[in-house]
Amino acid sequence: MNDSLVVELLVSGLLYGTPLVLAGLGELLAERGGVMNLGVEAMMLMGAVTAFWFSQSFEGPGWLALLLAILIAALVGMAISTVYAFVVVTLRANQVVSGLALLILGGATGLSSYVASVGELAGPSGRHRLQAYNLFGLSDAPVVGPLIFSQNILVYVSWGLVALAAFYLYRTQTGLHLQAVGEDPRSADAMGINVARYRYAHTVIGGALAGVAGAYYTLAIAPTWVDNVTAGAGWIAIALVITAFWRPGLLLAGAYLFGIVTSLGFTLQARGVDLPPEIFSSLPYVLTILAVVIVSSGWGRERFNAPAALGQPYTREEA
Repeated sequence: MNDSLVVELLVSGLLYGTPLVLAGLGELLAERGGVMNLGVEAMMLMGAVTAFWFSQSFEGPGWLALLLAILIAALVGMAISTVYAFVVVTLRANQVVSGLALLILGGATGLSSYVASVGELAGPSGRHRLQAYNLFGLSDAPVVGPLIFSQNILVYVSWGLVALAAFYLYRTQTGLHLQAVGEDPRSADAMGINVARYRYAHTVIGGALAGVAGAYYTLAIAPTWVDNVTAGAGWIAIALVITAFWRPGLLLAGAYLFGIVTSLGFTLQARGVDLPPEIFSSLPYVLTILAVVIVSSGWGRERFNAPAALGQPYTREEA
């Protein structure tokens, strides 16, 4: 039963969907505060290349190399997102233009490729890889075994983060304040909420999660380095936030659906079905384009319940 096409697709959906969960969750938190970060892809690539470089260079236990590589990817994402937050929150620059500039700087033809060149990372396979656990010895159980009891640590962490984010947004005062900042920063400011602080904090958290999502590609999916290893996953993560109505639970389901669609062509090809995998791999990007176009319209903002102040800089009026 565990060798069936359905189970294989579901397992592949978890594998390819996990980095979308992590990056999308970070973007969701930032957007809930009114900051749209179109540079997610750049942060993922920088997280991917720095994590892989460290894991290749570190002399020590494999588990420690992986842990430190993930932490370094998170720190790199935080550093980049801090710069981005300074530009769009403090300097109040256009968020779309700033995000695209960040994408060009750190993207596939920018800083990530330069770092990989300096570290001579292209070619060799990774020395360390995140391995799946066999929780409670149930990895061979029908269906649920490979899906629930045979995953690597970041999959389980992503599930916990989704639950934590849902609780945070809807059950804590700080989460409700964040939503107020994203809906009406002027009213939130009048209530004594520090708009800039909330936007900084959640943009930086989003950057950390994007960095970890990038590290997942070079430490779990394919432990090697090739330019543009994330293949546009940052854009898909942004689209996921929109199509999930800015809700963590729907984001999780959507990420796994994207993961299934992404792997569908390769899975069918491996089973002897002669179909061009490019047809299936292009579907997530088509959906990404449609989602961004829809939410950019006034109708889309109302229909999808987007944060009212999303993408809008806030200038505090001094008394």
